[in-house]
Formats: sequence, C-alpha cells, structure tokens
Amino acid sequence: MVARQAAHGSAEQATYPVRVARWTGEWLSNLSAAADQDPPRWPGERLGLPESGVGSAAGSGRRFLGLLADLVLASLLTALFVRPDYGDMAAMESFNLWSLATWVVVTVLSAAFFSFTPGMAVCGIRIGRLDGGGVPGLWRALVRCALTFLIIPAAVRNADARGWHDRLTGTVVIRMR
Repeated sequence: MVARQAAHGSAEQATYPVRVARWTGEWLSNLSAAADQDPPRWPGERLGLPESGVGSAAGSGRRFLGLLADLVLASLLTALFVRPDYGDMAAMESFNLWSLATWVVVTVLSAAFFSFTPGMAVCGIRIGRLDGGGVPGLWRALVRCALTFLIIPAAVRNADARGWHDRLTGTVVIRMR
C-alpha cells in the first residue's frame, strides 16, 4: 500500500502499520511509542499488579524453577514406563521423546484446567488472564507450551516481566504466595 501511494503521489496516510499494530497488540509494540512512556516502577505496574506479595508479577527465578520442576517430573513419569539406558543412544532418544511428550501433556492439561503446572504450584506461581477470566483454557495453554518449548519467546521479557508467550495469549504469571 505504501508503494502504491508513492507511485500515485497520494498524501493519504498508510493504514497498514495501524492494522498490524492493532493485530499484534503490545507484544510487538512500536519502539517510538514505548520510548514516550515512563518505565514502570515495578514489573506489572502497568497491568495493575501489586509491587510484591500475592498477585504480583512472578520473577524469572520462580518461573525457571517451575519449568525445571516440570521437566524433572516429566522425566520421572516417563521412567515409570520407559527404562532409560544410558549406554544405548537409540533408547535414550526414545526416552527423551517420551519425556517431551509427557511434559507437553502435563503442562497443557494442568495449565488449561488449573492455571498452573505442578512445577508452578511448587514455586507458588500461577497463570492469570488479563481479561479477568478464570483458567487460561486449552488454546492459551497450547500456545504457551509451544512457545516455551522454543525457549526464546519465553525468555525475552518486557518491563512487566511478560514473555512473548504471555503477551500473545493475554496472560501474566503471578505469585500465589
């Protein structure tokens, strides 16, 4: 559309960037708009979350420990059915794939229906929806799980301590205790 305007000499503004910004929301926000805003005093301030305690944005340490606990749980559950053989590469490849499948099932089902995974529960954190809804639901849990698997979308955070997977699904990880 911009190229067409340049060719026709139109002074009309392009609507393409506005539509894209509306579609992507704040998870891919405009850098100049972000520069105009004052930075929040604490993670979650712009979302109306308290600075600390119950309901505040969960820190990276708790989130990482929750993920680690979920991965260990998935490996232990898999070991109940598939015996790991450290000397056999094919057996370990199979074990790792079954562990990954177990992690996906545990993560998606528990996040979708309880708002936390077993590892998150151990760390005292849960998933909250920004629209005020109850549990995240299946589609949000699936998207969060897929992007967590890719690591980078979950690791890159904004000033409100929300990763790409949180921003895309309209969620935030908060403290339960």
